[in-house]
Amino acid sequence: MTSMSSSPSPEPLATRLRPLSWDEFVGQEHLIGEGKSLRRAIEDGRLGSMIFWGPPGSGKTTLAHLIAKKTKSDFIFFSAVLSGVKEVRAAVEQAEKRLKFDDGRTILFVDEIHRFNKAQQDAFLPHVEKGTIILIGATTENPSFELIPALLSRCRVYILQLLGIEDIKRILQRALTDAERGLGRWKLVLGEGLDDTIARFANGDARRALSILEATAAACQDDLERGREALIDRPLLEDILQRKTELYDKSGEEHYNLISALHKSLRGSDPDAALYWLYRMLRGGEDPLFLARRMVRFAVEDVGLADPQALTIALAAKDAFDFLGHPEGELALALAAVYLATAPKSNALYRAEGRTDAAIMRHPSLPVPLHLRNAPTALMKAAGYGDGYLYPHDHPDSVVDQSYLPEGLDTTRFYTPKEFGFEREIKKRMEWWARRRTAPPEQAGPPREETR
Repeated sequence: MTSMSSSPSPEPLATRLRPLSWDEFVGQEHLIGEGKSLRRAIEDGRLGSMIFWGPPGSGKTTLAHLIAKKTKSDFIFFSAVLSGVKEVRAAVEQAEKRLKFDDGRTILFVDEIHRFNKAQQDAFLPHVEKGTIILIGATTENPSFELIPALLSRCRVYILQLLGIEDIKRILQRALTDAERGLGRWKLVLGEGLDDTIARFANGDARRALSILEATAAACQDDLERGREALIDRPLLEDILQRKTELYDKSGEEHYNLISALHKSLRGSDPDAALYWLYRMLRGGEDPLFLARRMVRFAVEDVGLADPQALTIALAAKDAFDFLGHPEGELALALAAVYLATAPKSNALYRAEGRTDAAIMRHPSLPVPLHLRNAPTALMKAAGYGDGYLYPHDHPDSVVDQSYLPEGLDTTRFYTPKEFGFEREIKKRMEWWARRRTAPPEQAGPPREETR
């Protein structure tokens, strides 16, 4: 509420209200509750370098501050966005001096450590190994992918969770009643049930919840500065929430989590879940053509030939969105999602691709059998190109007993259809072709078409 002339501090509310003691810290009981791993490490003095992996506003920075305070360690804050190796060296020199002269420890906290490149991350290694610094890195991204293995192996990873609804409501209540660091000096009244609305909208992010509360208070600035009671009602809050809506991060880990949830819901034949994740991403600002491409891929990978129409539907949905745009085209994507979720599933074609690739890796240059080669010149014909080739259309039912694979692979089966959906029909056809190649026509019998 920095715009108020008599506000207690120019700092944002979330900064002013940062917990100064363990009693004020809310959430992450699985880490700092009585007897839990991180709490035991702090109390026993077994503090080593660590990585805090968790969503925004879950308390990573605050937790690092409190650990430094509890262990009487120097605290040096780094932002990976603004700092580099030069600043790391200066911090290490400071830590070495304190260790040498005061026998004191230094916590080097690196916010958004995933933004450091490999060389910058390498700079920490010798100092972490020697214990010159206790590195605490904070990241919203999966450290398995964002941190170099050497650094990751020297740090304990603690996973922070989204704050719960009740956790956020406790934080909001403290903000409304704390007269020194919060909004308690103002006659600000939050309408009934609106703390729950803010908490749900904040999605586990304490900083976001406090930012919303601060924005609503700023909207009541005139009343508050005149000493009048200001009521935050639902229309005002909804107006603030509309302006506070953040775009979905299309490059962060949550992007991959959501698309994974959509893909697995389709694979699990749950159309309701598929619609939820689809619209969750659309409403977050995801590129609809990215979703369309994913569904086209799903149609060939997870539905395959169990329902050949699935690919047609997925491609048609992509074209329909191209033609209609937002918001009408979204329904075409929803149509495809429901169709794919309820279609019969087969990964037989996907598995066939893997088996074929494996065979090529084992035998990368098997020669094409002579009978399958064209002989456009006399020399090639004299060399035996095309010899023995049987033209299927010259034979009954266009079937001949002839191998089409290189020698050594001629009995290999790459594609094995399942007994489900249209692949059941494909399996019957393949069995009939196999019988027909080796049996007289009168014994093979006609291929039986499945009634669909």
